[in-house]
Amino acid sequence: MTRHFNVLVERDSEGFFVATVPALPGCHTQAQSLDQLMARIQEAIALYLEVEGDSASELDFVGVQRVAVEA
Repeated sequence: MTRHFNVLVERDSEGFFVATVPALPGCHTQAQSLDQLMARIQEAIALYLEVEGDSASELDFVGVQRVAVEA
């Protein structure tokens, strides 16, 4: 069975790409290239589902918003 998950990709202050799966709490990884990141996040998702079970609900992608906050 093929499952689809939204993956949020960001770049940290050291230049590494960071991938997070909002539907799977704690499921994230990082890499120096996007190709490596995609391979790693697929592996992380597979391991998450293996350990936590297949109860994760798929979320519908709506969009991404950048919010500015004075701090």
